[in-house]
Amino acid sequence: MIRSLHRWFGLIAAVILTTVALSGMALSIFPVTEALTTPAAQEITIAELAARVQAAEPSVEQIRRAPSGRITAYYFAGDQPASAVIDPATGKPTGSADTSALQRWLTNFHRSLLLDDTGRIVTATGAGAMLLISISGLMLLARRAGGWRLLLKPQRGSGNGRLHATISRLALPGLLLSSLTALWMAAGTFGLLPESAGAPPFPAAVSGTTGVALGSVPLLQATNVEELRSLSFPAAGDLTDVFTLKTIAGEGYIDQGNGALLGWADAGWIDSVSSFVSMLHTGQGMAWMGVLLGLSALGVPVLGWTGISVWLAGRRDGSMASVPSGTADTILLVASEGGSTRGFATTLQSALTAQGALVHVGPMTGFDPARWPKARRIILLAATYGDGAAPASASGFIGDFQRHPAKPGLPLAVLGFGDRSFPAFCGFAAEIARLADEKGWSQLLPFDTVDRQSPQDFARWGRDLAKVLGMNFELNHQRTTPKTWTLSLVSRRDYGENMQAKTSILRFALPRTSIWQRLIGTGMPRFEAGDLIGVLPGGSDLPRLYSLASGSRDGFIEICVRKQAGGLCSGQLTALQLGDTVSAFVQPNHGFRPARGEKPVILIGAGTGIGPLAGFARANHSHRPMHLYFGARHPASDALYAEELSDWKQDGRLASVSSAYSRTPTPAYVQDILRKDATRLGRFITSGGQVLVCGGRDMAAGVAAAITDILAPLGLNVAMLKAEGRYAEDVY
Repeated sequence: MIRSLHRWFGLIAAVILTTVALSGMALSIFPVTEALTTPAAQEITIAELAARVQAAEPSVEQIRRAPSGRITAYYFAGDQPASAVIDPATGKPTGSADTSALQRWLTNFHRSLLLDDTGRIVTATGAGAMLLISISGLMLLARRAGGWRLLLKPQRGSGNGRLHATISRLALPGLLLSSLTALWMAAGTFGLLPESAGAPPFPAAVSGTTGVALGSVPLLQATNVEELRSLSFPAAGDLTDVFTLKTIAGEGYIDQGNGALLGWADAGWIDSVSSFVSMLHTGQGMAWMGVLLGLSALGVPVLGWTGISVWLAGRRDGSMASVPSGTADTILLVASEGGSTRGFATTLQSALTAQGALVHVGPMTGFDPARWPKARRIILLAATYGDGAAPASASGFIGDFQRHPAKPGLPLAVLGFGDRSFPAFCGFAAEIARLADEKGWSQLLPFDTVDRQSPQDFARWGRDLAKVLGMNFELNHQRTTPKTWTLSLVSRRDYGENMQAKTSILRFALPRTSIWQRLIGTGMPRFEAGDLIGVLPGGSDLPRLYSLASGSRDGFIEICVRKQAGGLCSGQLTALQLGDTVSAFVQPNHGFRPARGEKPVILIGAGTGIGPLAGFARANHSHRPMHLYFGARHPASDALYAEELSDWKQDGRLASVSSAYSRTPTPAYVQDILRKDATRLGRFITSGGQVLVCGGRDMAAGVAAAITDILAPLGLNVAMLKAEGRYAEDVY
């Protein structure tokens, strides 16, 4: 519902909102210009200012002060009306106060599209649409992130989808403020706001004299010029006329003969709020706010373009429109970290829809059967992140699932996606299946798994599903690979030959992308150390993933690769020569990187697992305490990054480096040096430190056992650290 509302309001309002937003952006320049050209403010009273202006221009009829502080006087030059910007220090004109023809045209266009009241209604409607789009967009951003608490986390995805989400986060505060203030001002224009206090009744009796010295009027003497809105002078020769003073506090009349206050009305809350709203919306008096709102407005055409592009791409991809959850008979929920599981969900959705099923597809966050009154079945497609954890898109699912009782007559099927070479193969999906059985959910199908994105496994499960549902379909899933880039090798360093374990540090040049590609999000996505690069080896369409030892800011892509016996991809990579190329794509790995802050970071790795850890150290320009524990075979042939580690320790990017070598006269493994350093490690962890482990699964298991022993006397354990986000593994 929210997604549909957001999409259709966005499509309908895109042209109007882009037009209004761009004109608003152009108008935001004028408050800045006005602020830069306005004479310096003076700590004077209205009495002093009025006396100076009257002395310089005896025919003055009115003095106004804009929110920016600019003083304007209206007077006669001969028999012609004139206006000028006034220097409050002298009361003399410093330049013309006329608004430029361009500014007048832009203001009229922005307010009414040059269509008078009809145009004002259209722009007010556009402001309402912008408010709805902004609110729904904020909700979708939270859903995309996996919950409100993750809203400010780095955005996942790539291309126009990621650009749309990134620009949204930057522009939404300004767009919300612009739309709210525009709606308030429109309500005032059409008389929809409560009545303001207004002016006091015009005095019935005056002194009948003239010539009061403005410098001696008590009210003008007591009021600072910063509170002035306007001071209107009585008409020349009219003994019944008066001075009319408007300030922030209210409005009143002053006798032109003796300076007495003849009437006063305090400003109401409507006047005060409307004045503040106008200042926020126009930037008059808050030039910096005008700039921020102008920049937010600049995001509107980008959001319109990327939003439409994402929508059209979805239609081109052939993905079916998901029916609303309230009318669906099949609820298909997906937990995917890299996006591949969503592709399987699309295949299943298409097959079921072709059989007449009403399928609602969504993320696994916010599990609540009460929202699915017509559902006849629930199907969960769940990938696993790391060591049995939920992907970021399913954050909080286990808690939601446990809070809701099993619903009679609503069977559930769980299909796990993973890699059988990992010890926690489909661990997250298996935990869901266990809880479902424990809570008494009826089974649509027994728990099953798909290994390494196998289309055959998926098709086999699909045949079982079709049989249970009494339908006739075949799940023929065609694996899609993310957009790949051609990377050229620019340097290599080889290690491990003496140990019959050839390992290479390979550095590739970043592909060249144009400014336009970066602007519209079609260039190579940004990445950080710890993210993954998927390399497509020759002779296979199944990518192999390697942890990155560099980030975009480093200007290159770097990985550590060990040649595996019979390994197709590792064999090709370690045989590359300078100038050779590979096809690859970047995949985020947000769960494995140093958390923000200044707490200690403990980096633990062995072999090629040092790659992302070296990348974290390379990027540690703030010199937060990072302590590296590294294991390898022999220092003579396997000391990966030896020179860099020494340099980073000297310049403060690494606080300490501890190494263990297993093929020396005194062999040791990385878990051994952790145990020797137990006291110091315990101090780092109890002070809020984070542990990042990268390497083979046997090494990771040994490290976890060592950390468990170290933490036991402190009343902590690895599970507690993982729950707090302070223990993460990148295991292969």
